[in-house]
Amino acid sequence: MSRLIQPARQRLSRSAAPWRWAWLGAGLGLVAAVLVWAPARWLIWGVTQASQDRVLLESARGSVWRGSAQLVLSGGQGSRNAQALPGRIHWQIEPGWLSSRLRLQADCCMSSPVQLLMHVGLSNVDLQFEAHRSQWPAALLSGLGAPWNTLQPEGHLQLRTESLGLQWAVGRLQMKGLVELQAQDMSTRLSTLKPMGSYLVQLRGTPQGSPTPELILSTIRGPLQLSGQGQWVGARLRFTGEASADEGSESALSNLLNIIGRRQGASSLLSF
Repeated sequence: MSRLIQPARQRLSRSAAPWRWAWLGAGLGLVAAVLVWAPARWLIWGVTQASQDRVLLESARGSVWRGSAQLVLSGGQGSRNAQALPGRIHWQIEPGWLSSRLRLQADCCMSSPVQLLMHVGLSNVDLQFEAHRSQWPAALLSGLGAPWNTLQPEGHLQLRTESLGLQWAVGRLQMKGLVELQAQDMSTRLSTLKPMGSYLVQLRGTPQGSPTPELILSTIRGPLQLSGQGQWVGARLRFTGEASADEGSESALSNLLNIIGRRQGASSLLSF
């Protein structure tokens, strides 16, 4: 009897084998199709979770790999100060083996797209940014909540990056290169002076990569003088600085100086 059963089992196993491969192929095809046609809302969900509801992508179109949406900045869940960027942002992701290239274009603010290359290793993630320039409305910052929703800033923010690279390894972030922000012709509802001045903010890493990039604030021009320095340590900014008014502008800037820092005579001490 066992001699008869064994050949039958072998024939059944041989007949089932092609079906196993067919089901495996169908499953892989389904996974590939889902990845290729993954809707943009998947990316939106990831950005929302990673930013803790501070960066939102609304009215999305397209897929994870190529699409567009409206960018909204928010103070977090329940915030009522959300600010939307004029126009739309467009993205394109080109996945590769252990690396991907991302292109990001904002209708309102970029003459050319920002491009970055992401490489994923066994214990690290590297982001390399191409040199970039763009200009953004300062009013967008009001959407981030305090203190920006109180200041209601107006003006233009010119962003520039140079040799910028970020690396996450063993739970630590390191930065190479430069991020520079020029805040031009800035004003606020807390002062009658318009504009109050133009300012330069620089975040500098080292060529080898620094876990504590240096932050420097300086005044380019204007009656409101701002200066300070600090470091970005992990997810926290440690910054100390000073704000003061030029002679003849003290009364027009007094209210602002009282709010942005701790008064010490004619100056206001800044600390974050």
